[in-house]
Amino acid sequence: MRRDQQGIQVVDRVIETGDGRAILVQEGGDPAGHAILVLHGTPNSRMLYRPHVVDAAERAIRLISYDRPGYGRSTAQSGRSIADCAADVRAIIDALDIDRLAVWGISGGGPHALACASMLPDRVVAAATLASTAPFGAQDLDWFAGVGQENVEGGELLLNDPAAARARLDRDRLELLSSPTSDARAVNPTVVSPIDAAALTEELAQYYDQRNRDGLAGGVDGWWDDSVALLSPWGFSLETIRVPVMVWHGRQDRMVSFAHGEWLVKHLPTAEAHLTDHDGHLTLFAARVPTVHAWLLRRF
Repeated sequence: MRRDQQGIQVVDRVIETGDGRAILVQEGGDPAGHAILVLHGTPNSRMLYRPHVVDAAERAIRLISYDRPGYGRSTAQSGRSIADCAADVRAIIDALDIDRLAVWGISGGGPHALACASMLPDRVVAAATLASTAPFGAQDLDWFAGVGQENVEGGELLLNDPAAARARLDRDRLELLSSPTSDARAVNPTVVSPIDAAALTEELAQYYDQRNRDGLAGGVDGWWDDSVALLSPWGFSLETIRVPVMVWHGRQDRMVSFAHGEWLVKHLPTAEAHLTDHDGHLTLFAARVPTVHAWLLRRF
């Protein structure tokens, strides 16, 4: 158990999957409350954001996250698909004695939240996506349109020259570990919109720095496997989702373009749209999560 200066506590624990891998899980909030699982973006870490933990405690939410395979202290799972996360989530909630839960995922975590909604209908009561990517190769979506040039170049390199893309990701990892997140706009000028730069407070920048150090400490395997999975078939169909899904996306998002959110709203049978003109990518993580928590709680 770890406790910060304000008395907010989180607990880390290791859970073993059916195939013998280890997953590191973090919990915060109210241990007796309704369970909500967070699927963070890419790159990933189990580390919960302190304001989210505070909100969870106030709302009697048991807030949970985990290092996806290859990140932090979770065993790598080479070649994993987005759908594979559902088995890991089932292992986590079985180990934690949780019968029903809600999930939310942001950015690269969004598809993983949708996988849980599709493949764990007996356990997941509702899901929310924030700035989520849509499936790559969808016929009615230009996947890279409206995305910052740095992200376009990385995605196209992965598709055309995987070895070079892996080498670039190794360099990106070192840059993330050595450059303060507060300099994000200078490092990635076409990806960080002005509204997101304004949302990057000292607290949020410190969180991302700590998250990156923790999640990427052991190497780039998790980030690489995430990146490949996002640009590959996800392994499940959105049409199978029957639980309510809240879809948040901001028009000022240059990391995952607004068109992705519009596409998800059109193709998710149970989508409730929250498509806003004045949000970006970071603003959703910084300001919208309490609204998401309240919405998910009403679905239990």
